[in-house]
Amino acid sequence: MPKQQGKKEIAANRKAFHEYFVLERFEAGIALAGTEVKSIRGGQVNLKDSFCTIKDGELFVRGMHVSPYEHGNIFNKDPVRPRKLLMHKREISKLNARVMQDGNALIPLSLYFKDGRVKVELGLCKGKKLHDKRDSEAERESKRDIERTLKERNY
Repeated sequence: MPKQQGKKEIAANRKAFHEYFVLERFEAGIALAGTEVKSIRGGQVNLKDSFCTIKDGELFVRGMHVSPYEHGNIFNKDPVRPRKLLMHKREISKLNARVMQDGNALIPLSLYFKDGRVKVELGLCKGKKLHDKRDSEAERESKRDIERTLKERNY
């Protein structure tokens, strides 16, 4: 059976782009059980309130909800258990230094398959203030209005 090629997005954390400025992006693998992978293939995952923590030099994602696989039995895991992320030790230590120093947060931005393996895109993020959220919303609406008028005038 041929190996899957390319990148297929499973879930995206759109709330993260509303709540945070994304400064940098990183890719990490994730340690999952077999029934969790099957559930993720079915799109039964939610990244909405998830975040990452670093403990004892290991990176974990918390709050990621993977629904139990419907055909699984005793092998199903807890839907919101902390899951270990796989990165090199030196990358994790650099991330830890950035998070501790600047008051930034590590937020999962998306979950996708890359060459048949589940990957997580992490963002090194800084929180937005209320006025920043209003500015980005106003900018988005103005772009939408401009595109609408251009479409109406057939440009």
